[in-house]
Amino acid sequence: MKIDTTNLRVRYGETDQMGIVYYGNYARYFEVGRTEWLRKLGFSYSWMEDKGILLPVINLQVNFLKSAYYDQMLEVKTILKSLPSYKIEFDYEILNEERQLVTTGNTSLMFLNKKSLKPMRAPEYLLEKLRNIEV
Repeated sequence: MKIDTTNLRVRYGETDQMGIVYYGNYARYFEVGRTEWLRKLGFSYSWMEDKGILLPVINLQVNFLKSAYYDQMLEVKTILKSLPSYKIEFDYEILNEERQLVTTGNTSLMFLNKKSLKPMRAPEYLLEKLRNIEV
């Protein structure tokens, strides 16, 4: 449905002794893509939290295909799988400077009411925005 790309440079502290991106950092790269995707729609996590909505990750899947290295520019492609209901799901593709696919992945996040911590439906303002976006 909605696809967005974000570029980032691998920082030294994100790598191991061999200069290869430490595997745990791919979840952070997915988060960068996801938060920028949301920001480009006109929302931010902090704005949604102020409106009483939390978005915890409930599932994370990562597929490692190639290594990424210190100082490389990476492109994080974030793909909304479908209109959200109680949860929102994203697929990811990370490409290196040579346009080679480095990593793929998926996350699911649950919409929670900040006060009750109970699942809730996706907010109408988000759904309305998504319905009006061209594929």
